[in-house]
Amino acid sequence: MARPALLLNAALVACALVLVARAGDPYQFHDWNVSFVSTSPLGVNQRVIAINGQFPGPELETTTNNNVVINLRNSLDEPLLLTWNGLQLRRDSWQDGTLGTNCPIMPGQNWTYQFQAKDQIGTFSYFPSLLLQRAAGGYGGIRIHNRAVIPVPFAPPFAELTVLIGDWYKFNHTQLRAALDRGEMIGKGDGVLINGRGPYGTTLTVQPGKTYRLRISNVGSVSSLNFRIQGHKMKLVETEGSYTAQALYDSLDVHVGQSYSVLITTDQSPKDFYIMATSRFSLPEITGVAVLHYTNSFSRVSGPFPAGPAVGDINFSFNQARTIKWNLTAGAARPNPQGSFHYGLINISKTVKLANSAPAINGKQRFAVNGISYMHPGTPLKLADFYKIGGVFSPNSIPEYPDGRSPYNGASVLSGTYRSFMEIIFQNNENPVQSWHIDGYAFFVVGMGPGDWTTSSRLTYNLVDAVARSTVQVYAKSWTAIMLELDNVGMWNVRSQNVIRQYLGQEFYMRVVNPEDPNGINEPIPQNVLLCGKAKK
Repeated sequence: MARPALLLNAALVACALVLVARAGDPYQFHDWNVSFVSTSPLGVNQRVIAINGQFPGPELETTTNNNVVINLRNSLDEPLLLTWNGLQLRRDSWQDGTLGTNCPIMPGQNWTYQFQAKDQIGTFSYFPSLLLQRAAGGYGGIRIHNRAVIPVPFAPPFAELTVLIGDWYKFNHTQLRAALDRGEMIGKGDGVLINGRGPYGTTLTVQPGKTYRLRISNVGSVSSLNFRIQGHKMKLVETEGSYTAQALYDSLDVHVGQSYSVLITTDQSPKDFYIMATSRFSLPEITGVAVLHYTNSFSRVSGPFPAGPAVGDINFSFNQARTIKWNLTAGAARPNPQGSFHYGLINISKTVKLANSAPAINGKQRFAVNGISYMHPGTPLKLADFYKIGGVFSPNSIPEYPDGRSPYNGASVLSGTYRSFMEIIFQNNENPVQSWHIDGYAFFVVGMGPGDWTTSSRLTYNLVDAVARSTVQVYAKSWTAIMLELDNVGMWNVRSQNVIRQYLGQEFYMRVVNPEDPNGINEPIPQNVLLCGKAKK
């Protein structure tokens, strides 16, 4: 199929202009080799995905507006993409690393990601997005620091520590995937890892009398986890790029895909303390244990574990979620205060209600959104959109409200207009707690409550200081409402962070188009773009 040469040439010119525009911002370069290694996180030898031989992978550390270039080599025996969970990739969904935007990096192949940490700070994570690979590792933390000219709303900590928590299966991801492909279901993991290690395998060493910033991310597959440190309160200061109103917590529920920054002060008597991450909302409870070690300690951890909320106590989590609010006076990536954006005064352009479900389709377990279970059409939607290839997807192919249709597999796409303001309601009529993520965006979590959402639910919205983030939980038989300005053109993945539900169809794509730039000239195609499916013919 011939490609529109004029369109491509214009895109290359725009790409050159973007590179010139970025020239004043620093570049950093990384070479990552992704491979399998043999290790035993829970005492059973497994094939685990490592990056440069490390599991978890290397920390991606950068600063607001820096340009990040990662040359990735796929040394696995299966296709690979990495996605940057929470990075907004302004006008650059070409770098998003999902099947709707990118062709997979095939075994033995290199591909270079290049993106800018434009107008962002905060704590995030990355992980593989294909073939249930996140259940095999390949994940790591992301830190985006403030520019020196932007004040931070707390004193500089003595040091920062990354804490990656997540449930883990003793089976290889290929075994799990084969079971799902047969139509079988998989329960929760066999244990919880903290920084890639099983019980007592991770030690965080700290000096007494200091304040540390812990950057915590739930990089697991299925389970919400409660995080706590024996004898130490945690001051919440940031979540997924938003500075929060500062509050103290004994423990913190971290749902799949979410990230938080907390400050702890090492002001206890010299000894070692338990670090706990325990599963929530269903039995049996699985537990991860690590150690906080004071450098002047001569006493190992001992005694009972620090108590957390009861496994099934959803009210605890509901109430805690409502206390997490935006810091209105702090700036984030820019000098103007976060609260200078008055989201509660903006007229809503469109309301969308998204209901997850667990239907059987063609005799096999699937998961769906508004009756459609996402099935990759073989060609990335982004490529099909750019090259005007028919027969791949249709805009507005997902209903904006549940309509009772018989569930089916399809390539579902929600359309949005650049600069419009959207209200989205995630409706969960199932028992499992859901965790929803939108690539390319931070949204305001304005409300949540039990039962079915109705228009009168808007009376309960927080229209002043709701926190802005990119992953949000929806409790059992409940709803969560978010608002977002569609200020980032592109094709963006909207997914369940539960890797099993996503693999079996609980995702779709949101196509945000600028009517003044219908051909996407201002979102240039990368010169190294991979072609596959109908785009390759």
